[in-house]
Amino acid sequence: MQVQPYLMLSGRCEEAIAFYTKAMGAKVEMVMRFKDAPEGQCAPGMEDKVMHSAFRIGDTLVMATDHSMQPGEKPEFKGISLTLNPGTEAEAERLFNALADGGQVHQPLIKTFFSPKFGVLADKFGVSWMLVVDPEAAAKAA
Repeated sequence: MQVQPYLMLSGRCEEAIAFYTKAMGAKVEMVMRFKDAPEGQCAPGMEDKVMHSAFRIGDTLVMATDHSMQPGEKPEFKGISLTLNPGTEAEAERLFNALADGGQVHQPLIKTFFSPKFGVLADKFGVSWMLVVDPEAAAKAA
């Protein structure tokens, strides 16, 4: 069994997918629009919005939609953070800087007792990310 993140992006899904593709090399597996649903199941103005999408970041499948849990509800990503484990410090810096573009850095990348590079940020969509380089992987890459 796997646990897969599902992002509710309230109208910014296509923009987010393009951002994650550029920032992290995400690979889009599928995008289904509301207009693809059977007749009568699409709210007016939502025809070209993303009903369901799936993309891979590394080995992880991430799903996303333009839908929100309730009409007009703004998504809030509280109490959860997606974690990236880049294999090198250089890759951590590249990913961190790409995700931080337009977002908010909560913890700049620093050396800690558990990682040669650790940082926390929220991207411009409000999604929280932690980057943690495994010290053993970093040592092997050096």
